[in-house]
Formats: sequence, C-alpha cells, structure tokens
Amino acid sequence: MTWTEWLIFLLIIQVIHGLGTWKLYEKAGQKAWQAFVPVYNAVILMKIINRPLWWVILLFLPVVNIIMFIVVWVETARSFGKNSPNDTVFAIISLGFYNYYLNYAADVKYIENRSLQPKSSSGEWTSSILFAIVAATIVHTYFMQPFTIPSSSLEKSLLVGDFLFVSKFHYGARVPMSTIAAPMVHDTIPGLKIKSYAFNDDYNTRKTSWINKLQLPYLRLPGFEKIKRNEIVVFNQPADTLLDMNDFHPDRNYYKPIDKKTNLVKRCVGLPGDTLEVRNGYVYINGKKNELPDRAKLQFSYYVKPKTHQFDPAFLASRYDITDGAYPIDRQISSYYLPAVSDEAVEKFKNNPNVANIKINKQIKGERDPNIFPHDPNYNWNVDFFGPLYLPKKGATIALDLDVLPLYKRAISEYEDNTLSVNGNQILINGEVATSYTFKQDYYWMMGDNRHNSIDARAWGLVPYDHVLGKPVFIWMSWNGLKPRWERFFTTVHGTGKATSFIIPFLILVAAWVGFNKWRKSKKAKAL
Repeated sequence: MTWTEWLIFLLIIQVIHGLGTWKLYEKAGQKAWQAFVPVYNAVILMKIINRPLWWVILLFLPVVNIIMFIVVWVETARSFGKNSPNDTVFAIISLGFYNYYLNYAADVKYIENRSLQPKSSSGEWTSSILFAIVAATIVHTYFMQPFTIPSSSLEKSLLVGDFLFVSKFHYGARVPMSTIAAPMVHDTIPGLKIKSYAFNDDYNTRKTSWINKLQLPYLRLPGFEKIKRNEIVVFNQPADTLLDMNDFHPDRNYYKPIDKKTNLVKRCVGLPGDTLEVRNGYVYINGKKNELPDRAKLQFSYYVKPKTHQFDPAFLASRYDITDGAYPIDRQISSYYLPAVSDEAVEKFKNNPNVANIKINKQIKGERDPNIFPHDPNYNWNVDFFGPLYLPKKGATIALDLDVLPLYKRAISEYEDNTLSVNGNQILINGEVATSYTFKQDYYWMMGDNRHNSIDARAWGLVPYDHVLGKPVFIWMSWNGLKPRWERFFTTVHGTGKATSFIIPFLILVAAWVGFNKWRKSKKAKAL
C-alpha cells in the first residue's frame, strides 16, 4: 500500500472505532465526536481506561500495535464492568468488535476508579508477560537485535557460533514493512516451521492480494552515521529464494517482504559511487587495491598434496588455524582440498615436512562462471576476476543500452519497482523508451573475507540501501560447538588490534547492581 492508501485505510479504521464506541465515550463523561477524531480519540480512550498517554505511541508502532490493540480491547471492556474470562475471550476473538455489543446492546456502566491491579496471579503473570513482549519487541525492532553467525564467510573477524548484538540506530532503524507478524521472530516461527508474517509469495497475486496490500512502504528513521567502507553490515539478502543457501537461485523471484528476507552478514567493500573490480581475488576500488582492517583476514582455497599417507589433515588444519578443515578429493587420498586458508596460515603450512605441494585454487581471468552476477553470457566474470562495475548512487544517472542492462536490470525492476522490457534494440521502462536511468537509492557491495567459500554479492549483485538492517557492534557470547570461547565473550566487532573481552567488567557491574538492589530493599524494609 502507498502512504495515501494507508491514510485512507486508517481513516476507515477511525470511523469503525467511532461507530463502535461513541456511546461508551459518552457514558465515560466524554463527547461522542471525540471517538471519531484520529489520534485524539486514542488520547481520550487512554483517559477512559485509566492508562498512561504514552500508550498512544505504542498503538501506532507496527507489530507492537497488534499486541496493544488486544490489550486495549480488553481494558475497554473492563472499564465498563466486563471482567469475566468470557468477556476477555469475546473481546479478543471478535477483534475488538465486542465493543459494538457493549456500545449498542449491553446495559453497561462506566467504572471511573476501577482497580488496575490484576485480580489473580494468572492475570498478573499475563499482564507482565504481555508488556515484557512489548518492551522486547520495541528494543528488537528499533534499537538492538540479537543475531547468530551461521557461516564462515567472515572467519577470523566473526566466527561460526558468535552471538551478536546488531544496532538498528547507527544507520537508522527501519520501520517494519510487515504489519501483521509475530513479534521478535524473523520469517519462520521456531518449532512450527510456518511463516511468521502475513504475505502471499505467489508472483501473480503479490500486488493484488489484500494481505500484500497491508505491507507498509519503506521508511527508515534518521541514523547518526553512514555505512563506511569495510564495515561489517547485516542486511536482508536481495535475491532471497526462500530455500536454504545450498540451493541458491538468484534469478528466481519469490516476493518476500524486504524485512522478512534472509538476514546475512558480510563486509561492505564497495560504497555508492564506487567502481569496483576483483582482480585475482582482491578487491580494487576506483583502480586502487582495497586495504582491509587489521582484524580482517582474507582467505582462499588451496589444493594440498602430502608426501606420505600418514598425513593427518584434521590435526594440521587445527594446528595451522585453517578454516573449515581439509577434505580428501580422491579415493587414493593423494591430494586434499582446503576451503579457506589465510596468507599467514599458508606460509606456516607449506613448510610442514608432510606437505609436498600446496597450490591456490583460483579461476582464470576471462573464464565465465554462470553462477556469478550478472548471469549473462556476455560477461565472462568469476569469483576471482570480476568487473569493473559501477555501484549506483542515489540520484546518479547512467547511460542505458543492451550491453549495460544486465548489470542493472534487477535494480531497476525489482528494487526500484519499475516495469522493464526489451523490444528489439529498445529498452522500455514503465512503457517509455529509455536511454538512461536515474537511481532512486544507494547500492552497496557486500562480500565475505572467506573469498572461495562465501555466497555474497558476486552471486546476486547489488545490495540496495532499503535492504540494510544494521551494524553489528558487540559479540556477547561465542561457542565452538559445545565449548565456550571465553576470550570472545563481550568483545567489540569493529576496531583495531586484538579484540578485548569486557566480560569481567560486565560481571562486576551486574554484581554491583544486584548488591545495590538488595541494599535498597533492605533499607526500605527497615524504614517500614
């Protein structure tokens, strides 16, 4: 839905609310017309149900408001003496239309100074749980979200088993687009394996389905910094296939809402306005080799030939800190494949007495890999030799022809919501012949440091800014299988030099806080 459509929808909701509550407003000593005025009616309603005014804000926060609507429906009924479990159930399952019964049919009286304390322990627990969910959803959506590293694409900087806190406010929190969704979960409800949101993924109905019409337009709150080169960024995968990453199809279009696409974490090596190229596995920006931070370690895959059959790849991979181990590539075990090895590890590993030969596994320049963006036979690009490619900047205009079109086709049609077709030698955008195009948003290039074992922008291409989720800032926990990596607990993600663990200061602060609370309670008890 557009913002205009949403405004009309909200006005209709206000009319429905007014028709169902205007008599209740009058019985509470208010004016009937107040039930129909947008926002103001919510302010008056908070007075009627004797709840704080800041609840009004919660009623307009996507996802959070779903919970708050339920609470307000129940609170409205209770404000007019309907306190039984049946009243609560009717208020919820009727989606608030129980108010119509109270407004027109029931003989109810307004209880001005009703007690806000739950009448039972179960009621108290329910109230506490609801508002804990509301608070956690606000933090999760607009401030900080937990995230787990599932793959080794940024190995050495971020490890498999790292648990991160991802800041939403650094780049500006993105307002949820999926208005009907379960709180604090992503695209799937854990355990149930069903979608956590209301959306029709079918291509033919994606723009006509009433469910899809309830999607909010993209909106991002102001942030206090922009994405910097070589920062690690969490974002939604642009070409999400809804399948696992081992069955990746970047040209298959499943129309998942942006905020429900798969979350990924990569390093932003290319910024809007850059011209990016990959030469021999190394990134060049505007013709200059990109220098990564000192915490980052580039890794490539290698073939290793041992001197003897007593070669123990698992032990040597562990000893020389080789990511993802080593795997035999033939039955005679005459050679092994090492998926990810840093330059430092290679220097040590090649001098091992059991290593006869070690050879890097790199593709040849000009050899086309069909799995590499832009998936066009006219572009002979691969993971090690790629580009040059201009990364569009918001407001930038490019000349458009059939040679250039494969690079920006997806951005123009999918990410910027234009209709695009080709008629002979002509390119038509929204039915008009186009020889140029001006981009509506910024685009980034996200890559893994594990260059031969990372599905990244080389597979799907440009990453639009509206897909950016946030900035990982803190590793709060890290596990290697069942073994904790204590040295990584409470360490920062970005920065220079070896990361310092702040777990001891954190534990001291927690102990101090617990001690202070006990002292305060003890002092209060003595005063009584």
